[in-house]
Amino acid sequence: MHPQKVLFVDDDPNIRRIAQIVLTNIGKYDVLLASCGSDALSLAQHSKPDLILLDVMMPDMDGPTTLAKLRELHGFVEVPVIFVTAKVQKHELRLYTQNGALGVITKPFDPMNLCAEIDALLHSTLARQTNMKVQC
Repeated sequence: MHPQKVLFVDDDPNIRRIAQIVLTNIGKYDVLLASCGSDALSLAQHSKPDLILLDVMMPDMDGPTTLAKLRELHGFVEVPVIFVTAKVQKHELRLYTQNGALGVITKPFDPMNLCAEIDALLHSTLARQTNMKVQC
């Protein structure tokens, strides 16, 4: 599955702009941008993204809180969410995935590898899900 519409959420306008350029030109995604958790919730409800890339540390509402609120929205239980963050200690990574994220892309990310990192996380998740279905 290659997502068509990606919501990128980060409070830093420079990071949003870089991500938009890369995701649009290299990944060929339709990119939506939000600068905070509350904007992300509103935009997600109206635009129904196929994938959400979410910063962890944001003022007002952090990424994990935003993810929890997204999961409460109708139709967003299965939407893949990937955190983009510099907070990547083992216990933090474990917490992110326990809370429903597919994984983490570490900041600062390499713009030329961003799409490959997204694809790798999506493919590894798909492989795990397929393997679990085969075993059942």
